[in-house]
Amino acid sequence: ALHQLYYDPNIENKNLAQKWLMQAQVSPQAWHFSWLLLNMDKVPEIQYFGASALHIKISRYWNDIPADQYESLKTQLFTHITRFASGSKIVLTRLCVALASLALSMMPEAWPCAVADMVRMFQAEDSNVDGRARCLALLELLTVLPEEFQTSRLPQYRKGQVRSVLAQECGSVFPLLEQLLQQQDSPGFIKQKVLKCFSSWVQLEIPLMDCENLIQAAFTALQDPELFDTAVEAVVNAISQPDAQRYVNTLLKLIPPVLGLQEQLRQAVQSGDMETSHGICRIAVALGENHSRALLDQVEHWQSFLALVNMIMFCTGIPGHYPVNETTSSLTLTFWYTLQDDILSFEPDKQAVYQQVYRPVYFQLVDVLLHKAQFPSDEEYGFWSSDEKEQFRIYRVDISDTLMYVYEMLGAELLSSLYDKLGRLLTNTEQPSTWQHTEALLYGFQSIAETIDVNYSDVVPGLIGLIPRISISNVQLADTVMFTIGALSEWLADHPVMINNVLPLVLQALGNPELSISSVSTLKKICRECKYDLPPYAANIVAVSQ
Repeated sequence: ALHQLYYDPNIENKNLAQKWLMQAQVSPQAWHFSWLLLNMDKVPEIQYFGASALHIKISRYWNDIPADQYESLKTQLFTHITRFASGSKIVLTRLCVALASLALSMMPEAWPCAVADMVRMFQAEDSNVDGRARCLALLELLTVLPEEFQTSRLPQYRKGQVRSVLAQECGSVFPLLEQLLQQQDSPGFIKQKVLKCFSSWVQLEIPLMDCENLIQAAFTALQDPELFDTAVEAVVNAISQPDAQRYVNTLLKLIPPVLGLQEQLRQAVQSGDMETSHGICRIAVALGENHSRALLDQVEHWQSFLALVNMIMFCTGIPGHYPVNETTSSLTLTFWYTLQDDILSFEPDKQAVYQQVYRPVYFQLVDVLLHKAQFPSDEEYGFWSSDEKEQFRIYRVDISDTLMYVYEMLGAELLSSLYDKLGRLLTNTEQPSTWQHTEALLYGFQSIAETIDVNYSDVVPGLIGLIPRISISNVQLADTVMFTIGALSEWLADHPVMINNVLPLVLQALGNPELSISSVSTLKKICRECKYDLPPYAANIVAVSQ
């Protein structure tokens, strides 16, 4: 049946074989044939099926196993894992998963110190298997144990019980992992396996202070290109566990090593190494986003947290156009929401202190976001694929949402600052601006005006006066001008004398097929909001529409 499943070209025969094999896996006979399929003379595909069948029996039919057979089952699994330590990797992993499932079902009554026993068994000298293969097999077993726990079908009360037993047993695992990382002669693939193992264990809500040494070791591993990705996962998983915020002293100790990555980040950005800059940014954001409240609470450490915030700002403004030259800046946007929420949730005195520190930071953020929202040159944009253009469109929507949110922190001053910049840009005759720069500033304005009532704002009349001065040279800019006019239609209803400033632009745009969506939606908004003031323009609107 296995030969038919793997090698028969006929799809119907394959399906038939698969159905039969699935029934065989759950049959009582599986206990017998699984071991036979694991013989060393079989090919890996067949051995793999044997190991999978064992795992299914142990994880789903645990109650069928008589208690007096637990020990022999455990011994057999240990023997086979040792045998496969130098054999097929996929079979070894399935056997480790089966033993992990057995351990979870036996803990803590029937197998009190399961993890310590596993470590001891594999550290015992076995002349047939070389030390390195034994070490890798043990690390594989220790890595799949927490993973198997996360997906296990244990009843709820058992889950809590087993979780606390596992968390205590990390005392048998972490010293071993630390030793393997610190040994000079440990090869790269062993260190990589150690970091994966640590990543797996931290998700069991182990106290962050117990992870300190391994987190520091993972920071050191970030300098090794071969270990970089695995080390990033380990640090991010450790920092992101929900329980971590209780260990404020440990979190404070993590800020210096994160800030210490800035030079490596700058070099990665300069050399265009997107993977490294992405990984370092993930670490900075994990610390900032998950723990901004806990870290802001430590007022005496405000400078080191501000340094972390500035590092995240660098990641937001990373050079290059998203998503073609960089994919990192989008990771940081949620952080700015979280930080703002946390600052605004403090009592008035503390909030006032932090407003003083962070208002300038948020004004800088607006500049950075509007720079990132700029379109590339027409020539460059022409080379982008439709998928890249769509990703950029969504990214701009995310920036727009962030600007709207930031308005809560900065208020009317934000609109004034955007208006001043736009005014300087459009009236500076010596240095003509690019359309991209103008478009981004208008886009910022539109983002806020679309959802926030700007009727009270004293800069809108000036903005309406500036719009006709924009020399519209391409579709993207024309679209944004249209949508900005649409966003201000409620204001126009209160100030009908200004309709004549912008309506001719909208009617002119109707004639351009590329602007149909933006011009029609803007005309619709004006007609809805300003209907009592439109009779003087009605004949014109109807003529152009026809």
